[in-house]
This record gives sequence, structure tokens and C-alpha cells, in this order.
Amino acid sequence: MLNKKLMVVVVAGLFSTGAMAAGENNTGSCGWGAKLFDGQRGIAPQVLAATTNGTSGNQTFGITSGTSGCTQDGVVKSNWKTAMFIDGNKEKLARDMSTGSGESLESLAKLIGVQDQHKATFFQATKENFAKIFSSDNATTDQVLASLKQVLASDSELAQYSLSI
Repeated sequence: MLNKKLMVVVVAGLFSTGAMAAGENNTGSCGWGAKLFDGQRGIAPQVLAATTNGTSGNQTFGITSGTSGCTQDGVVKSNWKTAMFIDGNKEKLARDMSTGSGESLESLAKLIGVQDQHKATFFQATKENFAKIFSSDNATTDQVLASLKQVLASDSELAQYSLSI
């Protein structure tokens, strides 16, 4: 009896997230399941990620609210690592962006995959657009992410990195 219930939960989890699947695996790239099993390969992590998302309903909530690494722009991606980094380093990052250099800005560049030949442009763009990226003293992480994405997307050399945010 327990095996039948477990199978129903697994199958329900797979079907509930299967329609939203894209990219790296069959579970999509947002929701708690995607966060918990990020980077793991194989059937078991995918089934567990799908089950986590499907049984808790968090992926649906994440998509409708724009949380848990989910977005409302129709693109399935995972920017939760970047969001967590910004959230945990917001003051240092703001200071570094305002000067166009620093350890936290260097770490952000590495996190979103900025190649060495583009780092100077990235640092300069964040400095020149500091007031736009940190539009207020109490800008939320989501606001900072959205503004940074806009800044990068508007620069022909850096536009490719806006897709990583």
C-alpha cells in the first residue's frame, strides 16, 4: 500500500512539473526541488526534484509569485544563486559597484560567468549605472537583479551575460 502511494506521489510530481520542463533536466529549473538537487545528474535527483516540487506545490507558487528561482517572463531558468549572493552581499556589492572594483563585484562577475576579456567593461558598466542598479537605499534583491539584467542587456558586449541573471 505504501509503495502504491509513493508511486502516485512520484508520478504526480513528474506530471505536474513535466509540462514546465526545459533546459538542463526534466524538472525545470525553479522551485525547491531544483534548488535542492541543483547540479546533480541522473534519474534519482530528477525524480526527487520533481517530487519535491509536485508534492509541495512550491513551483506553481514560485512561478505565479516570481520566487524560488522562478520568473514570470516565460523563461525557465535558475537565478537563485545570483539572488542569494546579492542578498547576502548587498552592502559590499553596492560599495564595489559604486567604485567599479572590489572583491564582491569580482565574485558576482565570476558567478554570472563574465569572461576575463569582458570584466573591465562589466566593472565600468556597473559603476556608470550604479544609481540605476541600486535605485534606492532599500532596493530589494529582485530590483537589483532586474536592473542589473537591464544594464547588461543594453550593452552589446555584455548582453550575453544578462541571460545568466
